[in-house]
Amino acid sequence: MILKPWQWCLVALLCLGLWLVRLEPTAPPADLPPVTVEPVPQAPSQQRLGTNAKVPFENYQLSLLAEFALDARILGREDYFMDRESDLAPWDFALGWGEMAVADIANQFSIRQSGRWYYWKSDRLPIPRRVVETSSANMHLIPADSRIREKLEALSEGDRLRLKGFLVEARADDGWRWRSSLTREDTGNGACELVLVTEVN
Repeated sequence: MILKPWQWCLVALLCLGLWLVRLEPTAPPADLPPVTVEPVPQAPSQQRLGTNAKVPFENYQLSLLAEFALDARILGREDYFMDRESDLAPWDFALGWGEMAVADIANQFSIRQSGRWYYWKSDRLPIPRRVVETSSANMHLIPADSRIREKLEALSEGDRLRLKGFLVEARADDGWRWRSSLTREDTGNGACELVLVTEVN
């Protein structure tokens, strides 16, 4: 069958219309949930202080060793009441950043805290052991005031914690001393951070 000129024009217009429809952006389905994924918290930031300022704090003297800021996932929390350290830090928070802040990874670990130590266990390590060691830590948190204390008291495992403050050394008149680690690379005795918390978001 031979098409007449007006029929060829009609076919051309139909083809052009179909082509233009294919170029129109397709709207996403209306029932898709909003994106709520947050960026993974990165390693804590730290800036050593040139001179260690000393500030009185209750019955102790705190030396400010370094400015400190942290964005982390709470892997565990342990409250303390009976030890001397609880005068300053009533809790320890086991905190994870980087890969240890990813819920699917963090949930594969069993976390235990006692005696101011943090212990982890996993039947099958989802990430290398060294990454676990350098992307998590047990931190002794000293609230700078009652407002900070209330905010920290309200937090629990799985929450995200953003804080600023100082790594410190605490001393008492009788010679008692408690000093923060100044690196995230260490493990074992003395590897915990002692943090005077001045901001919580």
